[in-house]
Amino acid sequence: MTQTTFDGLGIAPKILEILDHLHFIVPTPIQYQSIPTALSGKDIMGIAQTGTGKTLAFGIPMIQRLAASGGNGLIVLPTRELALQVDEAISKIGRGLNIRTAVLIGGQNMNRQISLLRGNPDIIIVTPGRLIDHLDRRTINLSKVSILVLDEADRMLDMGFAPQIKRILLNVPKERQTMLFSATMPPNIIQIARAYMKLPVRVEVAPSGSAATNVTHEIFIVKKESKLALLENIIKEYKGSTLIFTRTKFGAKKIAYAIRKMGYTSSEIHSDRSLSQRIKALSGFKNGIHQFLVATDIAARGIDVTNIELIVNFDLPNSAEDYVHRIGRTGRAGHSGHAISFAMPNQKYDIRIIERLIKKQLPISKLPDLPKSESNQDSVYKSNDNQGRQRRFDRSGRNYQRSRSRSSSNSSGERKDHGFRRKKW
Repeated sequence: MTQTTFDGLGIAPKILEILDHLHFIVPTPIQYQSIPTALSGKDIMGIAQTGTGKTLAFGIPMIQRLAASGGNGLIVLPTRELALQVDEAISKIGRGLNIRTAVLIGGQNMNRQISLLRGNPDIIIVTPGRLIDHLDRRTINLSKVSILVLDEADRMLDMGFAPQIKRILLNVPKERQTMLFSATMPPNIIQIARAYMKLPVRVEVAPSGSAATNVTHEIFIVKKESKLALLENIIKEYKGSTLIFTRTKFGAKKIAYAIRKMGYTSSEIHSDRSLSQRIKALSGFKNGIHQFLVATDIAARGIDVTNIELIVNFDLPNSAEDYVHRIGRTGRAGHSGHAISFAMPNQKYDIRIIERLIKKQLPISKLPDLPKSESNQDSVYKSNDNQGRQRRFDRSGRNYQRSRSRSSSNSSGERKDHGFRRKKW
């Protein structure tokens, strides 16, 4: 690629001036390939990992086309945090062209959102559930939507938003530009593209399911009762920001508490936290108040922090593709990153499924000498020993089979996923 700046992509001079002011000089590969096509009004099916600059890849063309021709833009995203981050990025550019935005997400006052809609914003940024709420209340009119963006489409389908997405697609005008961006391209995404898009141009900067190239990987085979001791051993070696993933909100709470007991600063993001608590935790992590952030997969695509040094998968994810999304939080914007995963002895088959998806062997490191776990450390994941439904990836790495064994739930009634039924190594 010879292009080294945003010049020559068809971007209006005023927007180029804003980009220069924001110190956006060199376009990322997804921006370089998508912006000219999107500015021409063609539908786009973009495949790129998280952290590759997709927001500006669709945001710049949307702002320029709306400023020139009018109409509304609609951006649909899976999580509240991601919606707020996209709004921040879009507003920085759109403000200079009098493009106004409105964010419609759960956890915020509905009347205030209705008031924002009455102000006729140019771009509406939404999560699927809250948009459906407004459609049901008839407080939003999508008849003027001329540009529709479905961002992190695979994640939205993984989260069960397929019915909402289809209803949204039926409520926007047929004559529109549609841009769909996704880190992976499973069959259900392709079906949406065929049914609701017009000869989309496929823009791919990384093979579907590929892991970030600037990230190194490491696996430890460790018993459940020794995980916390291993974590303590690891975080003594890393001084930078560290994002730790666990499967359950129960685990996130306990691990964050254990890290604080070790003498470090930490916070957590999970479904038991309110939107304001999650924003505060993310802000504290981003600004260096907390060195460690412990999260469930709700944060796998909702964290816009450039220099995360280390990702720790305290629990392997529920699907192989979630591994790709988790580690995509590090190694961003040209920086390098490292991902460490804890796998229990009976999870070696799951490692193979991840390796098959990312087409890379994950090196297994020798377990360091660990002290015997104290009782309080043993209790962190004690509840996880009562396994509910065991799961196993199928050949695609996306879905899993379930077999009934013993069932358990925590005090909130949330069923916990604690492992998979596996083949022998």
